[in-house]
Amino acid sequence: MEFIIFVIFWACVFSLVFYKVKSGKVAKWAKLFRILTVVFSISFFAYWFIKKSAVAFVDNSVGLQVVNKLPQTLDFYLINVNKVQSNIILEPKHIGKIRPEYYRIEYLKMDTSDEYWIVGYLGKKNLVYFSQHSVPNKNIDQIVEVQNYINQSVKLSEAAKKQVDAYNYENTKLGIWISLDFLLLFLNLVLLLRKNKSH
Repeated sequence: MEFIIFVIFWACVFSLVFYKVKSGKVAKWAKLFRILTVVFSISFFAYWFIKKSAVAFVDNSVGLQVVNKLPQTLDFYLINVNKVQSNIILEPKHIGKIRPEYYRIEYLKMDTSDEYWIVGYLGKKNLVYFSQHSVPNKNIDQIVEVQNYINQSVKLSEAAKKQVDAYNYENTKLGIWISLDFLLLFLNLVLLLRKNKSH
């Protein structure tokens, strides 16, 4: 994902440079490159946004329903604890903000895991909820009702907090690259349409 976004960024940069090439044999290849860059970029982002907005159902997964019974809206994260050989890999995912008496559904891929953590934030940095859950039977869906402000393990919650911080940092960095891609893509599209209209 990050690699393709990086490739699109540089393709859009080169497309802007190639806009200056308006004569000779190279001009046709430059225009073709610009058209392919715009078409590919729009197609990729359209596919990506549709995929992100679709329900994240995973085959052979465990359904997880997180219910917020607290009087305040909390921002929840899910951390899947994967055990690969002798290594433990923590895989964070943003569930989203859940209002009081509302719920969200996620699907857990439990091929290499039998445990997950739920982390709840009040605001951006204030961790007010942490719970650890085992999955003894992967054929039964999970329901977690958040009823108290608890922290079941200070040590594990600190590890979870580090994972969430790193996850959010990567997402912020990715968001900046995507914003740059959109800006360059928009400029390329405007120049391409202006060029076509002038003919």
